[in-house]
Parts: sequence; C-alpha cells; structure tokens
Amino acid sequence: MKTLIFITIVLVTFSACNIQKQVADVNAPPQELSVENNDSTEYDLIVFDPRFDTFLATQPHPKEFYSDEYYKNWNYRYCVEWNIRHSNPLRYGDFYETQIPYELSVDYGIDFNFKLYQYFQFIEQEYGIVLIRRRGR
Repeated sequence: MKTLIFITIVLVTFSACNIQKQVADVNAPPQELSVENNDSTEYDLIVFDPRFDTFLATQPHPKEFYSDEYYKNWNYRYCVEWNIRHSNPLRYGDFYETQIPYELSVDYGIDFNFKLYQYFQFIEQEYGIVLIRRRGR
C-alpha cells in the first residue's frame, strides 16, 4: 500500500511538471541579440592605508614621467614577488594578506599601473620592506 501511494505521488508530481510548458507566440517578432564591442573596462586600486593618498599626492614626477610599459614591467615583477610572499606566510609573515592577480596580457591603463607602482614604492619607503633589490637604491 505504501508503495502504491509513493508511486502515485511521483507520477502526479512528474505530470504536474510537464503540464507547464511555455507556448511560443507565433505573431511575436523574432528576438535579436545585439552585442557592442565596447571595451570600457576600468580598473582601480583601493588602498586602505590612509597614508598612501598623501604619499601619492606628494610624488615629484607625474604619471607620464615613465611609459606605461615601464610601469607594467615593474608591476609584474613586484606582483610576482608579492604573491610568492603571500603564499609563504610562515617565512614572510602576515603582512601580505591578499594576492595581487596582475597579468601582462591585460591593459590596465597608465592610471592603474602608475598607482600600483607607487603603492610598491610606498611599501618600501613607509614600511622598509624591499620586494625587489634595485640598483642605485
């Protein structure tokens, strides 16, 4: 008896699901999908240290002092070292809490690249953490 009730419930549920089929409107115009190739992705760097904004505003050189490629190459090197330190907290401590997913193939723009580059300079000057040894420093 229990089996018969169970089978009846399953059949009723199954048939109720099949009844609600959508009916297409024959007179409706066909829908078209229009995709515009508008690459307007913007990236922004958010730094929670309040001293960074002051540091950035007091930099003597404008962002155009170096090329976007210059910033991009240094940022990639800094990010690789940062991510290595992020993945080894026992060796480097918990200062590197977040991973920085930086890719050379993505065009972040000179504003973002300049700000990220200055962030690494800020870390070196304010906290004394040297990520990459550079000649002349």
